[in-house]
Amino acid sequence: MEAAAYAIDIHNAGGAWNKALIDNAARPCGALVFTGGERLSEEQFQRLKQELDELHMGAANAGRPMVLEGGLEWRPMSLSPADMDFIDARHAAARDIALAFGVPPMLLGIPGDNTYSNYREANLAFWRHTALPLAQKGARAIEAWIGERWPEAGPAAIGVDHEAISALAVEREALWARIGAADFLDTEEKRRLAGVEAPACSPR
Repeated sequence: MEAAAYAIDIHNAGGAWNKALIDNAARPCGALVFTGGERLSEEQFQRLKQELDELHMGAANAGRPMVLEGGLEWRPMSLSPADMDFIDARHAAARDIALAFGVPPMLLGIPGDNTYSNYREANLAFWRHTALPLAQKGARAIEAWIGERWPEAGPAAIGVDHEAISALAVEREALWARIGAADFLDTEEKRRLAGVEAPACSPR
């Protein structure tokens, strides 16, 4: 979390900016310029502010025409291309967050990052380099916890069932193909390399 702290702040700030834009009628802000000779009184200023809040703020009021009194002029403020790069900034922050937690950025679904082939490779890398080490670390911790409380039961053995992980099927198929093509191995050796237990001998 500490390594990704700045990226998380950027991502959250980008979401807040986008939400504020939608709340403000989904368009850039502007300025009301008073061109009259005198300044607005405090009462006029407060009334104008209240009317803007009630009649022109929020997505439900988008497109509502504004009626201005004499001396007031609305000047919209456009956003520069650099100001509109917040989407790219959020995507970059999301990639940094994913990398900090060991998740390949291709798995985030950011447009342009993933194709079918590199998504499959990224998913395999995620399971092999992130998910499985964490699962094995958790298994070792559970084994130690059980051993401390019930030492008389002997050492506990907790493992991860790799066969139940569909993402690793590609690796299993490649392994079986290599073992099956090895003509110098007998059936028992192939079973041992593939991690398959030999069938029990039937009594005669």
